[in-house]
Amino acid sequence: MFTNKAGFKTVTSSFAPNSTSTVELKPSYNIPIVLVITAIPLLLVQPWIGFVFTLFGLFLMFQALTLRLQFTVTDLDIYRSEKLIRRFPYQEWQNWRIFWNGVPILFYFKEIKSIHFLPILFDPNTLRTCLEQRCPRI
Repeated sequence: MFTNKAGFKTVTSSFAPNSTSTVELKPSYNIPIVLVITAIPLLLVQPWIGFVFTLFGLFLMFQALTLRLQFTVTDLDIYRSEKLIRRFPYQEWQNWRIFWNGVPILFYFKEIKSIHFLPILFDPNTLRTCLEQRCPRI
């Protein structure tokens, strides 16, 4: 456990998180890499579709490099570098789900007033553990 620049105690995804610590999820580059690799043969067969796959893969790679998800005691915080850009209090959550358990690619959660879909650009195992501990499904 260590304290980051923002003063939060952070447990990396290699440790078992608990509901009283702040956990920052490690980035995962699986989806962006698969998209860019898939784009290579597509560029030869369908250049425009390959180009779109490449751009989307690079965009997700940039997001994985710059975004950080932190599970605190009371909410899920999203940071870009050191700046908090969004806070989602657990008390407003109604449901959550990780799609495609074998190959998790999409994280969905519903708040009282909105629905959110996020590509899994972070460690899916730690994500699931934190969600089950802090915001059990209804």
